[in-house]
Amino acid sequence: MSSQQPLSSVYEPDKVENKWYEYWKEKGYFKPREDSQAKTFSIVMPPPNVTGSLHLGHALDNTLQDILTRWRRMQGYRCLWLPGTDHAGIATQAKVEESLAAEGLSKHDLGREKFLERVWEWKNNYGDKIINQLSLMGSSCDWSRTRFTMDADCSSAVREVFVNLYNKGLIYQGDYIINWCPRCDTAISDIEVQHEDRSGHLFHIKYPLENSAEYLVVATTRPETMLGDSGVAVHPDDERYRSMIGKQVRLPIMDRLIPIFADDYVESDFGSGAVKVTPSHDPNDFEMGLRHNLEQISIMDNHAIMNENAGKYKGLDRYECRKQLLADLEEKGFLIKVEDHQHAIGQCQRCETIIEPLISKQWFVSMKPLAEPALRSVVNGDIRFVPERFTKIYCNWMEGIRDWCISRQLWWGHRIPVWYCQECEKVICAKVDPEQCPQCGSINLVQDEDVLDTWFSSALWPFSTLGWPQETEDFSNFYPTSVLVTGRDIIFFWVARMIFSGLEHTGKIPFFDVNIHGLILDGQGRKMSKSLGNGVDPLDIIAKYGADTLRFSLITGVTPGNDVRFHLEKVENTRNFANKLWNAARFVLMNMEGFKEIVLDQDHLQLVDKWILSRAEKCKIEVTKCLENYEMGEAAQIIYDFCWDDYCDWYIELTKSRLAKNAAATDKLVAQNVLNRVLEVILKLLHPFMPFITEEIYQKLSAAKESIMISAWPTIIEELISEDVEMQMNHIMTIIRALRNIRGEFNIAPNAKIEVIAVPSDNQALKLIEDNAKYIKVMAGVESINCETSSIDPPKQAGSVQLSQAVLYVPLEGIIDIAQEMERLNKNLVKSQKEIDQSDGKLKNEKFVAQAPPEIIAKEKAKLEEAQKKKEGILLRLQLLKN
Repeated sequence: MSSQQPLSSVYEPDKVENKWYEYWKEKGYFKPREDSQAKTFSIVMPPPNVTGSLHLGHALDNTLQDILTRWRRMQGYRCLWLPGTDHAGIATQAKVEESLAAEGLSKHDLGREKFLERVWEWKNNYGDKIINQLSLMGSSCDWSRTRFTMDADCSSAVREVFVNLYNKGLIYQGDYIINWCPRCDTAISDIEVQHEDRSGHLFHIKYPLENSAEYLVVATTRPETMLGDSGVAVHPDDERYRSMIGKQVRLPIMDRLIPIFADDYVESDFGSGAVKVTPSHDPNDFEMGLRHNLEQISIMDNHAIMNENAGKYKGLDRYECRKQLLADLEEKGFLIKVEDHQHAIGQCQRCETIIEPLISKQWFVSMKPLAEPALRSVVNGDIRFVPERFTKIYCNWMEGIRDWCISRQLWWGHRIPVWYCQECEKVICAKVDPEQCPQCGSINLVQDEDVLDTWFSSALWPFSTLGWPQETEDFSNFYPTSVLVTGRDIIFFWVARMIFSGLEHTGKIPFFDVNIHGLILDGQGRKMSKSLGNGVDPLDIIAKYGADTLRFSLITGVTPGNDVRFHLEKVENTRNFANKLWNAARFVLMNMEGFKEIVLDQDHLQLVDKWILSRAEKCKIEVTKCLENYEMGEAAQIIYDFCWDDYCDWYIELTKSRLAKNAAATDKLVAQNVLNRVLEVILKLLHPFMPFITEEIYQKLSAAKESIMISAWPTIIEELISEDVEMQMNHIMTIIRALRNIRGEFNIAPNAKIEVIAVPSDNQALKLIEDNAKYIKVMAGVESINCETSSIDPPKQAGSVQLSQAVLYVPLEGIIDIAQEMERLNKNLVKSQKEIDQSDGKLKNEKFVAQAPPEIIAKEKAKLEEAQKKKEGILLRLQLLKN
């Protein structure tokens, strides 16, 4: 075949990947095809922060999306994978403030307008970094449609949504408990709070009852907040405190009377069972305060400095206040005891400052009216979660939903489109900046200082990116989107908000399926973080091994919704797989002399040809089914096994003799065609997973074709599937494996040819062995196979195995040194017995069994069982050699 060209001796990803990526972009393959009659497939990229750098989570998420997009594109769909980035309010503003600080400036020195100019300048210089890194992964996004949450179209959508919700009474301003970062000086969302387990203390403090010698003991990890206590809660069924409900205690140090009340929230078995309630500084206390009409007393300012309500501690930092307060409590006899205590601390994700819950005047979205239709859309099956178990998690969140705080005390972001008239105090909410007050005509208008939570704009992502509120062609063609691929950690923060936003503003669901994947953990099962120093830079992996290797190693073994551990060994194994595929392709291309495409006549096909063709069809079916069910990890494993085992280790090895110069011309041509056809199937099935290496090989294999990326996904040829052929071949493979095991067990040299005596179970088995003896000889190093048609006495000093098709004997005399082999086996017997004694001794040691973790005990039991089996095998082989 004139178009076929040789491959280089070694696969070098750096010489392949950029070349093909640029080629795909130049050809416009990433854009939706022009066929208006084709089915559509659309997906929006979860927008990474413009401040971000590629991490393994991005790599996994985008690989999953790319697999789906490339697969659907090959199936003939009109595909749009729409990329973009998020303006990341807090993170981006922090970056720019850091650069200003290096110049000795603050944002206040510049003023809001000049500061925002600097932010845009930073974004224009550095904001495309992660987009460029995603390109290195092979992401086949339509980059011409790249969106940014603060570009003109997205900003227009944000204004439209805010004003519509405001006019419906679903956006309001009020005082509520929020997460506050004292360093960033802004409210932050729950997802921007990272929880870290730390060693701390549980302080037990005496609260005296009014006009009584009795007292309650409360336990707290944050004693400084007691200065703002406005009640003590106990469980209504707790017998210890039932008589105290309705009475009052005197708050230590502050000398203020506060009530004792009952609430189901209290856990009777935590601490003393009595809980101090500080509505202004704890979200759960805030809810209890609302239920019981408690006073809200704020004791610190936005920088976590104690205020006038903290009495004599005013002006102290919260931790200095804690120190002095504890000293005072101890001096006055209120501090009962201090216990060591492990508990989770909430930190700002950006600056790692411990967050402080505060009551603050903020803008909120009223969620219940929006949550109800969003809940129904999932319950009635309009939107499907994969895996299904996340449906329950989503429903639980939506049923217990609280109003959403959407304002942030930042300058960078979508500024809240509300203005206040300085003359008549009219509040104006408008999609377009007003020039004058509609009530009094004054031009003295001041816009609200706050910006919107970043999640407000990303909640509109599936439709704002497609041109909504305009009825654009893209919106008409690609909305609702087909599937959302995202991590399990943002179902509520992002997925739920997109669902209710889509329904409320477009009248349609934003996507049909939500494919949830887990997180990537380190080899020990820990989250990757800077503090642990256990992160892995995907760019380092790509530089050393190539993007295909990184992609495939991330995908293999992944199951929907489950976390996956990252091991470098997995990357090495995938690199080996890429090399295996490369070398297989080189073998095929180097053996194509005289090749021409022919119709594969069943009469000319050998058993092994029919077998590999049948296996290839089943591989097509299984991979396609897995992709339809979002089981990308399973699909990858199926391709891996078929390519490595069936195609490379069996079929290629069994065709080598048929490709020799002296081989029969027809047989050689058949082998060439089957090799070529099955390799092309492998390349196409593998392309969505490993796009670069498959394109490089495909171009050499089929240079007359334009690109594997736009080639047709393999269709099923039912007539090639044969269970009978596969069963026959599996019998032959079982015989070969059994003979290989005998060689290994008796340490037979690799180049030594063995003789085999076979006693087939019946005439059919006899014919199968005789017809396919050539395969057995080639793959098991067999000189001759003598088939006996009736039972025989077992030959002396022979390895043997009983299979369903035959009993096999391998005479060992003259093949190995019997005495030397027996000496080796006896040494191994002693070693095995020693292993048995060690494990058995440990398991009989009562102290070991009592103190060792269950997994260590289980490991030791498995070790003992393995050693016992090994001993049994050695004894059996020694017995055979003695005969």
